[in-house]
Amino acid sequence: MSSYPPAQTVAEFEAGIAEVMRRIDAAAARAGRSPSDVRLLPVSKTVPQERLRLAVAAGCRELGENKPQEAKRKSAEMADLDVSWAVIGHLQTNKAKDVAAVAAEFQALDSVRVAEALDRRLQALGRGLDVYVQVNTSDEEQKYGLPPAEVPAFLAELPAFASLRVRGFMTLAEFSADEERVRACFRRLRDVRDRAVQDWPQAVELSMGMSGDYEIAVEEGSTCVRVGQAIFGSRALPDSHYWPEGQ
Repeated sequence: MSSYPPAQTVAEFEAGIAEVMRRIDAAAARAGRSPSDVRLLPVSKTVPQERLRLAVAAGCRELGENKPQEAKRKSAEMADLDVSWAVIGHLQTNKAKDVAAVAAEFQALDSVRVAEALDRRLQALGRGLDVYVQVNTSDEEQKYGLPPAEVPAFLAELPAFASLRVRGFMTLAEFSADEERVRACFRRLRDVRDRAVQDWPQAVELSMGMSGDYEIAVEEGSTCVRVGQAIFGSRALPDSHYWPEGQ
């Protein structure tokens, strides 16, 4: 896996973001896609607010966090800045209140119980939330997400939760150096989306791709790549330590 130096200045963040965008643009061009169809979501987990403020100064307006409590804390610490927070990691129902309070987007919806908990909290606050359904495209037992075959039945449950706006689907590809195995995961998610969009025309987004595989993801149709280390720098521990939540 690649090693990335930690960005410590606004200029270093600007250079790192520009390099990721250059690679996204090139991958989109290879696939005959418009680069503007791909959104970069910087993943800021474990990064302290002092460095996040540099990233915001370098142009980051959206930040993704795996843990709801970390998103809540950083949202409060950085309330003076114009930042939109996405929660992209597995959610326990007792943390739904944190997501409902601060997130503009939740990318890991994979159970009716979580949908119920989020909807109840959101209704109380009078707000809605964009959500992505998480799909386990690699058939790995340690991964969160629905098996592809269970997605249609799950979607059929969601109209009961009026505050949730289903925008698309999210997956984490197999943690593998075998490009074809990674690519197969992304293709499975695209197939899930293509089948679902007949009944859910608004659910067109595909959140797939991280620092190690986002170029492959863009080639396979990703509309949102979740990139952390390629922007903020390598973490002290390898991705395998955080897996299955190692954006």
